[in-house]
Amino acid sequence: MNPHTFAAQIDAMKPNFLTFSLLFILMAVLGCNDKTPSGNATKPTAKNEIQYAKGLAIYRYNGFSIVKISNPWPNASKDYTYVLKQKNGVVPDSLRQFPIIAVPLKSIVVTSTTHIPSLEMLGVENTLVGFPELDFISSPKVRALVDTGKIKELGHNQSLNTEIIIDLQPDLLVGFGIDNNNPTLDNLQKNGIKVMLNGDWNEQSPLGKAEWIKFFGALYGKQSKADILFANVVTEYQSALGLAQKVTTKPTALAGAIFENQWYLPHGNSWGSIFIRDAGGDYLWHDSVGTGSLSLPFETVLEKAKDADFWIGPAQFTTLAAMTADNPHYSQFKAFKDKNVYSFSNKKGAKGGIIFYELAPNRPDLVLKDLVKIFHPELLPDYELYFFEKLQ
Repeated sequence: MNPHTFAAQIDAMKPNFLTFSLLFILMAVLGCNDKTPSGNATKPTAKNEIQYAKGLAIYRYNGFSIVKISNPWPNASKDYTYVLKQKNGVVPDSLRQFPIIAVPLKSIVVTSTTHIPSLEMLGVENTLVGFPELDFISSPKVRALVDTGKIKELGHNQSLNTEIIIDLQPDLLVGFGIDNNNPTLDNLQKNGIKVMLNGDWNEQSPLGKAEWIKFFGALYGKQSKADILFANVVTEYQSALGLAQKVTTKPTALAGAIFENQWYLPHGNSWGSIFIRDAGGDYLWHDSVGTGSLSLPFETVLEKAKDADFWIGPAQFTTLAAMTADNPHYSQFKAFKDKNVYSFSNKKGAKGGIIFYELAPNRPDLVLKDLVKIFHPELLPDYELYFFEKLQ
């Protein structure tokens, strides 16, 4: 597996995290507009239920809901609209131009590990019937379903096994994007498979990513449960944030590692940078403009971060010895010398899937608490690290 850096790993939480390249899936072009469900009315009659996520909007009506997906990948120029129809619900003629999905779902195919925790938290993991590259799933509950053959292997995200999916006949396939040409999804839709696009991985704010549990809540008629689960995450996140905002000193932090002669680390507006800031750390590239990954020469990073107090997310490395075996120059950093290097790559599922990739988007409160504990251990004296581990 490529040595993903903290920047590439958590600034976008790319589905399944197989490569640095962005993986996109584009469905049939669907305009996103503000047409009201009522053919005679001129204004929407429901309020968007989403507060933090920038790429998701949900409007609930009597008998159906409207789900709008915008910016499903960086710089996407099109939005997508779906109608979730409840049993006996009546969909107005003005909405029949959009895909109509019967809910609550009884079976589903998802294509990113970031979707798995939402299903489990909502108690509907038993409805999952297929997934690409099953070994990436870390959840013990879902792994048990895999082991008993209840969840089928669907190949790779770039080349889903359409025959198996058509044979499974799921109520819905939840995908993510690539470009204007996706013959696999086109073929599935031509064969009657309902497809929805999910853009959770492209959210930049930690709470924005986590709020996508409401996307799945709407699919299963479990909106209230999704609201409660997300509200708990918000409460815990803001509690940890409140502690960190009281600190008077902020330790400096470095992130990422070298891949193919370039050091990849988070841009200043990326997910990884936001976490370090919210945890009371001083990320040395916090003022860089962008939400993706910075790519810098080793010498540039060494000059600026040689004396950094902490090193967060050094790619796939699980020991200090493995780091210097790959590049002896890592030992020049103060954080390395002081053994203040923390990684989430040590904690894996039964088949080697990294738990952070799967669960962190849904539980940013745990990520933040980990970093608060690392930077300011006195603020959370009884807390034990959940995702991260100090490298030995």
